[in-house]
Amino acid sequence: MMTRRQALKKTALATVACAAASTLRTAIAQPAPAATIPAAQTGPFTLPPLPYAYDALEPHIDAQTMRIHHDKHHAAYVANLNKALADWPEYRTRMYSGYVEQTLRALDSIPENIRTAVRNNLGGHYNHSLFWEMMKKDGGGEPKGEFAKAIETSFGNLADFKAKFTEAAMKVFGSGWAWFVLTPDKKLTIVSRPNQDSPITGTLEEARIEHPRTQILLGLDVWEHAYYLKYQNKRADYIAAWWNVVNWDFVAERYAKLKS
Repeated sequence: MMTRRQALKKTALATVACAAASTLRTAIAQPAPAATIPAAQTGPFTLPPLPYAYDALEPHIDAQTMRIHHDKHHAAYVANLNKALADWPEYRTRMYSGYVEQTLRALDSIPENIRTAVRNNLGGHYNHSLFWEMMKKDGGGEPKGEFAKAIETSFGNLADFKAKFTEAAMKVFGSGWAWFVLTPDKKLTIVSRPNQDSPITGTLEEARIEHPRTQILLGLDVWEHAYYLKYQNKRADYIAAWWNVVNWDFVAERYAKLKS
């Protein structure tokens, strides 16, 4: 027969077990706190607004992805760039005064202890600022005029160009970008780069040698944060959908300006 003391002990253990189970269920049900992203507006560099609504590119790129991509990922590059340059006012002033491209083309001119942070975060800020402009609501279709003829001359036709660009984007291992560029000798070509590097990322010596310089016309972000919510691991589906939002007018305007 169970004594009164044993009964009380059993009741207490059961109460503790129920409370622990309840706490565990609550913990599982509640999402983990989101990582804190530093505010982007804590220095000279600021997050540019999207040139369209978050849902403007649907159904090809969903609103939630655009919100997180712009408001969190791009904002983090801006915040971390400001943080990296906080104790380097001379470099902060130089970059903010319009020497962003020059800095990326000559990264070894930046002090070594902040060079990686500048490479990653200035690169991320620059790449994304271009990327938003390279897409638009009701985009896609085909380029026109002189730019269309230039693509045909270089790649045979638009379909072949898209196939080669898609191949470059698919071959990026891990995170990175595919880029369509105008070379110093005014030729159109396709390249890929890892992480937040771009075709203009380089050294001071390279910048001195390469004149005129490689110029970006179009880029595609193939980091998973650009597509994973909607397409999961299906990068090919994301790329195929992205062609429907390409802002060919923007690309053609860059080509006309940069080739002259």
